[in-house]
Amino acid sequence: MMTEFVTAPDGVRIGWEMAGEGPPVVLVHGFGSNRLQNWRAPGWYDTLTKSGYSVIALDNRGHGESDKPHGPGAYAEERMAEDVTLVMDAAGCASVFVMGYSMGGAIALRLASSHPERVSGLIMGGVGETYFTRDQTWRNAIADALMVDDVAQLSPVQRMFRDFAAQPGKDRIALAACMRAPRYNLSRSDLAVIAAPALVVCGETDDVSGPAQPLASALGDALDFLRQSDTGT
Repeated sequence: MMTEFVTAPDGVRIGWEMAGEGPPVVLVHGFGSNRLQNWRAPGWYDTLTKSGYSVIALDNRGHGESDKPHGPGAYAEERMAEDVTLVMDAAGCASVFVMGYSMGGAIALRLASSHPERVSGLIMGGVGETYFTRDQTWRNAIADALMVDDVAQLSPVQRMFRDFAAQPGKDRIALAACMRAPRYNLSRSDLAVIAAPALVVCGETDDVSGPAQPLASALGDALDFLRQSDTGT
């Protein structure tokens, strides 16, 4: 597979690839990851394509092969959701199933709210109750942790994000900017009108996402699923 690129209105290039044949599933990875680490390496490409679906996977801005702006203004959630629509357009897809993990799950929700006609169904992993409670103070603390040299004073959660962002090939400045971007999560009334069938999946001991049920119950047509293991970042 060869990486293709689309260019967003602000000039940021978004890398993506497509595999398989059949109904399309767009994969939106989590914070600090990329399409290969989050989806191809764990076997999701093979699982979906062998089940008769085609895979469209992108690198979110600031990640993977996509451009990596260093200012928080480049990472508004609405803008990241629009990046997904640009990739869909480039792939010739009007409506798709969307599968998002962690940050990617929040982007998928935003896409389903802003462009309901383009989302046939949703699967969200690692997004749960904390969608309603996570504030900018928490996000700024993670962003701060990405940039420090002395990690000894970091909390376990900060250290987890810091270690993940410090992996080879990742741009910690861009990732910190992404984390600092203000997030205005959808309200319960916004979520209630999302009509696309949805599955919300969280790990039993994942205190970053929290349990799945509170988010699933807020959506118009969703099931929650508790996976009996931890999720990552």
